[in-house]
Amino acid sequence: MSRQSDDALAALRGAVKIATEAAEPGTVKPCGAEDFETLDRAGLRRDVETILLAPRPDLGLQRLHDVGLLAALMPEVEALVGFGEGGQRHKDVWDHTKRVVAQTPRRAHMRWAALFHDIGKVRTRRTDPDGQVQFHGHAEVGARMAAKRLKKLGFPKEQARTIRLLILFHQRPSQYDPTWTDAAVRRFGRETEEVLDELLDFSRADMTTKYEGKRRRGHQLIEELSHRLTEIRELDARVPPLPKGLGLGIIERFNLQPGPRIGQLRNAVEAAVEAGELEPQQEAEVYLSWLEAHIDEL
Repeated sequence: MSRQSDDALAALRGAVKIATEAAEPGTVKPCGAEDFETLDRAGLRRDVETILLAPRPDLGLQRLHDVGLLAALMPEVEALVGFGEGGQRHKDVWDHTKRVVAQTPRRAHMRWAALFHDIGKVRTRRTDPDGQVQFHGHAEVGARMAAKRLKKLGFPKEQARTIRLLILFHQRPSQYDPTWTDAAVRRFGRETEEVLDELLDFSRADMTTKYEGKRRRGHQLIEELSHRLTEIRELDARVPPLPKGLGLGIIERFNLQPGPRIGQLRNAVEAAVEAGELEPQQEAEVYLSWLEAHIDEL
């Protein structure tokens, strides 16, 4: 190993020490990307993960930037340093990212997701004609960017998929509004089911506003969403989504003979319920009327 590689490894271990022991940063000797090239990628990833899971990941991440490892290993994250959202808030995205990592439950895939969750903002920042700064699609863009980086870092496929989904959906819980219908809540739960519980935890951690009232209101909305999801799950587990006798009603309404066509129409109603077009647990007439309006399409 070259002297430069020794310096790079020492810098990395120093960042781990700072994060795990909240040690004083001390002096820093920046390293170039080439200094890290001979280091084992799996080992690098493990050390970064140690920092992410440490008591003070924010300090360790800042040191990774200071020594040049962040730019060498994860340039998408390095791009957040000094990147402001603009507009009236002028939120520093790097500072926000470090705080979210520290606030996220201490599970590896969640903290990796926190590290990458806003990388799409750099590519999607646009200013509207009225001067408002927007980041349309930054979650989708960031999820794709993170997936590529995670592959290069050698992440197992299942872990990388979980991290990508958390990034992709990270804004969704904060978009909840009490006016959402049960169908909308069901649709949200179904679309995010694979990472739902951790997604709600992540959404809480993503609130870094300095305004206590705003943060409290955000947490209350997440709790309300969680409560409604639980209630709907319990209701759906007890009550079938469609009423008994719907098949017979289809036969009578459309003058059909028993056979595969009845099941096809009933399946169409179930699909409409799952898509949120129809509410579950309604009277048979609701579903029969819907079938009448769509029969030519089915």
